[in-house]
Amino acid sequence: MPGVVNGDANGSSEPRTHSPSQRYLSTRGEDVDLSFEEAVLKGLASDGGLFIPEHIPTATEWQSWKDLSFPDLALEVLSLYISTAEIPRDDLKGIIDRSYSTFRHPETTPLRHLHDNLYLLELFHGPTFAFKDVALQFLGNLFEYFLVRKNEGKTGADRHHLTVVGATSGDTGSAAIYGLRGKKDVSVFILHPKGRVSPIQEAQMTTVLDANVHNLAVTGTFDDCQDIVKALFADPETNKALNLGAVNSINWARILAQIVYYFHAYFSLTKSAADFNIGDKARFVVPTGNFGDILAGYFAHRMGLPVEKLVVATNENDILDRFWKTGKYEKQPAHGPEAEGGLEVDGVKAHEDGVKETLSPAMDILVSSNFERLLWFLAYEFAATAGMDDEWNKKQAGQEVSTWLKQLKTSGGFGPVYRDVHESAKRDFESERVSDSQTVDTIKEYFNKIDYVLDPHSAVGVAAAARSLSRSSTTPHISLSTAHPAKFAGAVELALKSEAGFDFENKVLPTEFVGLESKERRVTDVENSWQKVGEIVQKQVEEELKGQR
Repeated sequence: MPGVVNGDANGSSEPRTHSPSQRYLSTRGEDVDLSFEEAVLKGLASDGGLFIPEHIPTATEWQSWKDLSFPDLALEVLSLYISTAEIPRDDLKGIIDRSYSTFRHPETTPLRHLHDNLYLLELFHGPTFAFKDVALQFLGNLFEYFLVRKNEGKTGADRHHLTVVGATSGDTGSAAIYGLRGKKDVSVFILHPKGRVSPIQEAQMTTVLDANVHNLAVTGTFDDCQDIVKALFADPETNKALNLGAVNSINWARILAQIVYYFHAYFSLTKSAADFNIGDKARFVVPTGNFGDILAGYFAHRMGLPVEKLVVATNENDILDRFWKTGKYEKQPAHGPEAEGGLEVDGVKAHEDGVKETLSPAMDILVSSNFERLLWFLAYEFAATAGMDDEWNKKQAGQEVSTWLKQLKTSGGFGPVYRDVHESAKRDFESERVSDSQTVDTIKEYFNKIDYVLDPHSAVGVAAAARSLSRSSTTPHISLSTAHPAKFAGAVELALKSEAGFDFENKVLPTEFVGLESKERRVTDVENSWQKVGEIVQKQVEEELKGQR
């Protein structure tokens, strides 16, 4: 990839290990030259795009980080993207230390050796037992830091109030709620698709009764919830009235925090694998729906981490796998449910909306929002081959992404993309599609082989890793484990109920989940309409603020 992307905005290819003036721009080209604070608090760009850094810094000293604790490693990584003029280093360290003090494991994100060249990165040791705690504990404390600074010396109606709105397929919601509950000057509204999250996930969200926490159950899918959130951000009146903030992975701070565990996993591998040394390449396999988790790995790779491939692991909702196979990004393939009259495809029930209900519901997504960020970098690289200046390259990338996303909205897809763009995507990534039956088989296999219980999303990753190992058996594979198996009891029970020695309550269920589903709940049912959701959000914020005065 041309070194210009790693250089300054003026086109210099010289790497920088510190970014005192890192700025952010929109993937669709309209919003430029934003500070980190502006990018985080705005969440979504005014043109509907996502914020990205103007350049990806090269971490020339990354090898010296190998013995750092997770919080200290996070400080080094995040400092490359956050100017000390915005957040002094000591303040950033305090935010990070508070964020990871809530994790149950001393390593924060420990690496577990499964067998041979396969390792599992356990990302579920945070307060809500899901990988999203890594980013959302940090984002919650980041919001609090910015609000405290904005409101210094202010009282009453003069205080800056942030209304955080997010969509969840299960895990983002509870992680965001636990990151923001009880925090001053911030209200959090989480939209989830009614009846399409696991019972434990629903209970984790709706049993949090803090006054600033609001749960909205939407009649529809996760994509509907995500579209509503984006529509609220895109409406100037709503945004102005509520001062919206984002917790979904459309928020750049989410991706930034997740970069850290790729470096941490790599360093853990050098300590646990006798024949693996600093500088050797590894493969990362990531179960993904919205593409944020694996996008963080792309940034780590671009910063200098030796990665042979990033393997995209999808379930039957396989828009990403189809892109890597064909170069087309389409909500539905030509042979999909629409072409077959809504009949079952691969034994999976497909709804009229096109989303298939699977055993890995957090990945039941038609459109992967964060893929837009990768598209920008691919388009930017393609533009750079024309030999024009850097500002022209960025403008061209933004225009290309805007065109693709308009086609997605109006026609349900775009592509095939230019051959060079597709080849660039395949240089760093591979993809695999894993069915429900393969997911169940993988859960059974690892329970019987090593007495380890995988959640269905992590099983999708491990199944994909097995295929990748068949192509690259001498390369260590790190598969990301995204959630604790108890969060998806139905899938785990389905896979293991007949297996000798399986005992869900004693082998899987954490004490924190015992009795959770019987606790008092607070949730509001809402129509699948961004205007109706906006009205409810505004009304509940007004009532919340009235109660504080």
